[in-house]
Amino acid sequence: MKKFTLRNDSDRGKDPDYQIEYQSLLNKSQLQAVFHDSGPALVIAGAGTGKTRTLVYRVARLVESGIDPSEILLLTFTRKAAREMTGRASRILDERCTQVKGGTFHYYCSQILHKYAMEVGFTHNFTIIDSADAMDTIQMLRAGLKLTSADSRFPRKSTLYNIFSSSINKQKTLQNTVQQEYPQFLHHIEKISNLFVKYQKYKELNKVMDFDDLLVNTKRLLEDHPDIRRTVATRHRHVMVDEYQDTNKLQAELVKLFSSEFKNIMVVGDDAQGIYSFRGADHRNIMSFPDQFEGTTVIKLEENYRSTQRILDLANRILMQAEEKYEKKLYTRNEKGDLPGLVKASNQNDQSRFLSQMILQLREQGYDLHDIAILFRNGRDSFDLEVELNRKNIPFIKFGGQKFTEAAHIKDVLAHIRVLVNPLDTIAWNRILMLIDGIGPKTASELSDWIRNSDNPYRLDRSDSVSERYLTQLKALAGLFSRLTQKKESVAEVLEEIVQYYEKFCKKRYDDHPKRMKDLETFVDISGSYGSLEQLLEDVALDPIEATAYDTESVKKDESPLVLSTIHSAKGLEWRIVFIIQCLDGIIPSGYAVDNRQQLDEELRLLYVASTRAKEQLYFTYPALGQGSYGDYFTNPSRFIENISEQYLEPWLLVEEGTASEQRQIES
Repeated sequence: MKKFTLRNDSDRGKDPDYQIEYQSLLNKSQLQAVFHDSGPALVIAGAGTGKTRTLVYRVARLVESGIDPSEILLLTFTRKAAREMTGRASRILDERCTQVKGGTFHYYCSQILHKYAMEVGFTHNFTIIDSADAMDTIQMLRAGLKLTSADSRFPRKSTLYNIFSSSINKQKTLQNTVQQEYPQFLHHIEKISNLFVKYQKYKELNKVMDFDDLLVNTKRLLEDHPDIRRTVATRHRHVMVDEYQDTNKLQAELVKLFSSEFKNIMVVGDDAQGIYSFRGADHRNIMSFPDQFEGTTVIKLEENYRSTQRILDLANRILMQAEEKYEKKLYTRNEKGDLPGLVKASNQNDQSRFLSQMILQLREQGYDLHDIAILFRNGRDSFDLEVELNRKNIPFIKFGGQKFTEAAHIKDVLAHIRVLVNPLDTIAWNRILMLIDGIGPKTASELSDWIRNSDNPYRLDRSDSVSERYLTQLKALAGLFSRLTQKKESVAEVLEEIVQYYEKFCKKRYDDHPKRMKDLETFVDISGSYGSLEQLLEDVALDPIEATAYDTESVKKDESPLVLSTIHSAKGLEWRIVFIIQCLDGIIPSGYAVDNRQQLDEELRLLYVASTRAKEQLYFTYPALGQGSYGDYFTNPSRFIENISEQYLEPWLLVEEGTASEQRQIES
């Protein structure tokens, strides 16, 4: 009699048919996440515990198991992160992993909306405006309110944009948003509400969407059209979301809709790193996930591969103070390392002197400057330090520069592309027209009205309201668009012709036009990889390029610079040595947070995030004497570290050279 042995499918990690040796490459918790088969799962991934590695191997394992890669959706907070993950999965398995659908919420929603645009009242060629364009639109509409001098405290365009965005992302009414976040403008609520309505109508009329619209309209589409929801959700056999603690309420609702058919949803994140409530992120999304998705499997990643045990011991002590959290304890097999230090300086200048001298000593010991980071709560907290670093000729770079596509000269050129794709994009037309001498907001608005009703919107020189003063310039603009719409050119060729047309405006407007023209040359080179203008616009709006020649100067060509960064900008990064400065009560935690338990918890998480950036050495510094508007005052160290035992945090005292004190000094 022949026998056939049935394999135990539940023990998939030992399956000899797998090409990848998962068991030898992953720890027990990572393996559990990678081989989770069906139903909802929440992976709580502590700092440095291999979260990305786990997601990469899960993608590979699903594909290796026979899941169609196009039925896997991987949502991340940058498209670069999604590309890196699928790229890594491809390298450890094969090219099938590149077919996994990946990207940001906004990018994926834009793909859905371009297909079903008519169902939400838009055309398929709608364009996406970034936050700067949205603010300019709000300002234009705000000007139409005819505010009196008594209304001088009416919110600025950036504040109005933040009010609108916060209301949408947190799913609150405008009234509640203003009352809770901007109470000083509550007496203007009627005008703010009217402006919001005008802003929404303006976007619909001009067939443009801002970032929030991408989420709102996708949710509306899927909720109002069950057949489309089923079609979209059926494509998602498995849904994975990275950095789930950073999602807002709207994104959490989209996750439910995307996974509504198969319910195979895995979210990965760390409740202890939820620090972006000011952007609309809702910490409750990760805390309530098991309640929102019945039958959730909770998996905790606690083995850290980044830091020494003494740094982790301190980070665990900091986190113990949080009121709302998932219980976890980071540990490592790394060496114990040095105790983190708490450095008390007499004043802010002595704090800066300590940091600069310590950095020079570390450099003498063989550390590269780029292995060292100085982190702080607010950008202004490093001003005194920057003066001292310049005095000592220590090169540094400060995180948080202008994005490439936010630079004025890049936005000018992009505006020309936008009207080629969508001739009704009045926001872009305004930008183009106001480059021309003699055309101000009023004339630009009149010409925009003519464009909306014209058979050929590009022939602006035929408008009845055209003045002889700028007729020649309008003919040149019409000639540009005539050539670009009649010839079939590549994206790079189109962009190059626009740049040539724009050069005279660039030279006239900017003293540093050579740098800006260099940016535009680079932009032409980059555009060669795009197959269409639509794709180019989508990418620069949803995944903007970071650096520009205009705002980036090399500090020293022969040495990589020291890193200065806000804690928010440092999340996800790591350095061998980390200094956290201005660790004062009133700064971290912020004075605005001390009376609110939820905000206080977030401030605590902020310090935890900063602490877990360090691999080998960690220092907290603070000045004993602070400086305020009314003179000097005695400070208190942050309440989050003030009472931590010396067993975890070693106190340092700075003494001047030549004194008789036997207190511990900086070691050479």
